Amino acid sequence: MAGTGLFSEILDGEVYKYYADGEWKTSSSGKSVAIINPSTRKTQYKVQACTQEEVNSVMELSKSAQKSWAKTPLWKRAELLHKAAAILKDNKVPIAESLVKEIAKPAKDSVTEVVRSGDLISYCAEEGVRILGEGKFLLSDSFPGNERTKYCLTSKIPLGVVLAIPPFNYPVNLAVSKIAPALIAGNSLVLKPPTQGAVSCLHMVHCFHLAGFPKGLISCITGKGSEIGDFLTMHPAVNCISFTGGDTGISISKKAGMIPLQMELGGKDACVVLEDADLDLVASNIIKGGFSYSGQRCTAVKVVLVMESVADELVEKVKAKVAKLTVGPPEDNSDITAVVSESSANFIEGLVMDAKEKGATFCQEYKREGNLIWPLLLDNVRPDMRIAWEEPFGPVLPVLRINSVEEGINHCNASNFGLQGCVFTKDINKAILISDAMETGTVQINSAPARGPDHFPFQGLKDSGIGSQGVTNSINLMTKVKTTVINLPTPSYSMGDGLIARL
Repeated sequence: MAGTGLFSEILDGEVYKYYADGEWKTSSSGKSVAIINPSTRKTQYKVQACTQEEVNSVMELSKSAQKSWAKTPLWKRAELLHKAAAILKDNKVPIAESLVKEIAKPAKDSVTEVVRSGDLISYCAEEGVRILGEGKFLLSDSFPGNERTKYCLTSKIPLGVVLAIPPFNYPVNLAVSKIAPALIAGNSLVLKPPTQGAVSCLHMVHCFHLAGFPKGLISCITGKGSEIGDFLTMHPAVNCISFTGGDTGISISKKAGMIPLQMELGGKDACVVLEDADLDLVASNIIKGGFSYSGQRCTAVKVVLVMESVADELVEKVKAKVAKLTVGPPEDNSDITAVVSESSANFIEGLVMDAKEKGATFCQEYKREGNLIWPLLLDNVRPDMRIAWEEPFGPVLPVLRINSVEEGINHCNASNFGLQGCVFTKDINKAILISDAMETGTVQINSAPARGPDHFPFQGLKDSGIGSQGVTNSINLMTKVKTTVINLPTPSYSMGDGLIARL
């Protein structure tokens, strides 16, 4: 069980501790933050409400620990990461239990997230050794007007303190996707977990603690965003911010100052369906892409743009599959579980009611019990409906019928988002042309949008984000280039004549 056995030291009575200086601590505030179980709508866990003074202390410790960590050999950094990955995977059951209770993720998917996270850490360790173990050697005479009198040596060095802020929907995986690159690159790491997902993150951090990382190198601060959020993101000790979430990231970007930012802020991922598409394949991918984890994924299919000539047939196929989705508690591995909060459920309902008032066709009856919303396909959605543009982050999917490919591309590109999209067609030439025309960070051809495998580049355009994720890109973002130039008194050429005469 969560908070027991190997993890008993992270719990103080009913409240989980925060992590700093290699120890589990209680906050001087004497306050806690409640974590509500989305399914029961009752308090499931409590975490420390850390203070700004505790943030200051953590930052000072992080700066100091980073200086020593930067001198740790790459192989040793990788060795500790591999150890943490193994401990994480060995303890997948209690961590998955936390995911089920605090974010209502189905049990089997929760286990998968933990195992995937361990694999990501190990992959990052190996990739980091390769990337950071190589430098560049440049010669001055490759630029016009120069003799070979300068040797330029470049290498990648750490930034300093990295602040990682993952979202509720993949709190473990999207935390380690920031933690592992930061650590292998020689940085220290301060983690601010989401409230929903904080306990899962604390269990994950304990795995790094058990692996034997130096004191102060990794910290995990919990608390209310209203009290420590801006204080963290604007802290002068922070040298890089990696954030995944909603439009809060736009505010962070404006306040953060001159530091590298890695931001993934959601999407309105479009699924463009041409006349020649395999409609059975499309329907299966719409179900997987639109309704897995109740649609609470940045890369979920969030709008279907289907050619009018095949729309009726596709809608019927999707309706038949929606009818087979199971709805219920995450402990039962239901396909559709409660959305993360009452406010999220209310927002989704607002989009649904707007579509109803404006004449959308409901392919199923709208049904809601608490935070549990039954899967809903909305046909004949028009551009004047909110659901055509806004991100529901729930099990509601709009279908817009289009009369040309251009109409579909124009709708996609008119969005303020640009994370991912997908196109279904048997004509690879058309698929490439449409992919090039879509203003999104990634386009999937004949498959639903997806983040991963975790070493693939993952990025958004427009309001969907800044920078690129994926193991290699994250390592590169969390380092900077250091250059050393050796100046020679006279030109020197390999195997050149007259060498001895110049010595």
